[in-house]
Amino acid sequence: MHLQVQAPYRSGTLKIRLRPECRIARCKSEDVTEVTKSTYPDTQLLIGGRWRDGGAGRVIPVINPATEERIGEVAHAEESDLADAVREAEAGFHIWRGTPAVERSRVLRRAAELIRERSEDIARLMTLEQGKPLYDSRGEVIGSADIVDWMADEAKRIYGRVVPARTSSTYQLVLKEPVGVVAGFTPWNFPVSQVARKVGTALAAGCSIILKAAEETPAAPAAMVQAFLDAGLPKGVLNLVYGRPDQISERLISDPVVRKITFTGSTQVGKHLAGLAGQHMKRATMELGGHAPALLFEDANVETAAAALVGWKFRNAGQICVSPTRFLVHERIHDDFVQAFVSKSRALRIGDGMDEGTQMGPLANPRRVTAMEEMVADAARKGARLETGGKRIANKGYFYEPTVLTGVPREARAMNEEPFGPLALISSFSSFDEAIAEANRLPYGLASFAFTGSTLTATNAASAIEAGMLSINGFGIGLPEVPFGGVKDSGYGSEGGTEAIDAYLATKFVSQTAA
Repeated sequence: MHLQVQAPYRSGTLKIRLRPECRIARCKSEDVTEVTKSTYPDTQLLIGGRWRDGGAGRVIPVINPATEERIGEVAHAEESDLADAVREAEAGFHIWRGTPAVERSRVLRRAAELIRERSEDIARLMTLEQGKPLYDSRGEVIGSADIVDWMADEAKRIYGRVVPARTSSTYQLVLKEPVGVVAGFTPWNFPVSQVARKVGTALAAGCSIILKAAEETPAAPAAMVQAFLDAGLPKGVLNLVYGRPDQISERLISDPVVRKITFTGSTQVGKHLAGLAGQHMKRATMELGGHAPALLFEDANVETAAAALVGWKFRNAGQICVSPTRFLVHERIHDDFVQAFVSKSRALRIGDGMDEGTQMGPLANPRRVTAMEEMVADAARKGARLETGGKRIANKGYFYEPTVLTGVPREARAMNEEPFGPLALISSFSSFDEAIAEANRLPYGLASFAFTGSTLTATNAASAIEAGMLSINGFGIGLPEVPFGGVKDSGYGSEGGTEAIDAYLATKFVSQTAA
């Protein structure tokens, strides 16, 4: 029987097999029979500045969605680990809140530099565990560094104000102070950029944070977190845990030390967490699900719009909360748009995200494949027409074809539930009011899109569409310097622009009268 040992290296683990008669302390190079380089490391918890296993030693497997192979594991936090994380975060908060804003800014700026330097390693981890094409992962990592940079500047722009007093002997001041320890919950579809938004904003405000990242995509967030540590962040200010999501959320939200939560995920889970936060009088920022309408008016450029919308719809295999889903096309250009959109959808190259040239990778898990199959079957039973796609690809990996349906009735599940996958639903309209009515029909209100050559139509659409974000003739949402958030059942609060940091700050009024 061969002896196997493991040695860590920068972006993974070296597995070394030795001859059975060799003792580790005395083995020579000729005793080594095999060296395997693993590019995916196992992930531990970060508590109080130290990486460690969970208290009971339990782990959760990590699966590559392109191969369905187990590529690693992530530590499972126990109650004792969460209690330690809260204690360390409380201690870290007292240190970080007293750190001058200019120093907090320097740490964030250095973290952004390190993220850029390590972007290739972080991107590879993300593609292995999440499935998106490597060039998309690179873009997400670089974009995340930009978010951290933006928040580094925001740290120096936390202004109070002086309110003129009614007597000459009194000063009235309005101060902004960090709210306290934050519990942040991030999803698997954008495992790095959501870490940047939540961690960057909390740290800029002077808060400490306990981050619960997704168990399906643990290594890329851990690599991001390491960049903050290496940038000089004091221990305890940033902690990272994994485990059973409902247990972690209920434990952290109910703890009196935690004063704010921030969550990105489904509307169903978001409502549950918001309810828990309300019970304990905790502030909450909720970036929840969407069902984005894309309106193409009669004067839209069909080819330009089709090319742009195919790229945006099938990015990350449609697993994006702001992905366009209901394509509402004026009846005079409907057939031309369908033809162009279907043609470009069929031309997409589907494959392993690590392969050069892949334009759409697999879905992240088997649950998404099942959801796609059920929604397409339901729509077909109700009279929808399948224009392209509609089935799983290959026997291994969670691949599903880019799928386009037309004539989908409103009662179909896909027209009412967020598909969160590579499914485009195209229908026609005859008037502006009809298009707006359908765009606003659902309780979601996150992102929306419109294509038109008319300034008047664009202005009217901007006024009439009920959404937190609207992009006209392009996709100008999600940048660090602009607000990112929804209305109605798509959540509340913002995770971008100057608005992002407000929810992490408490307002204190000070009135001082001369003795």
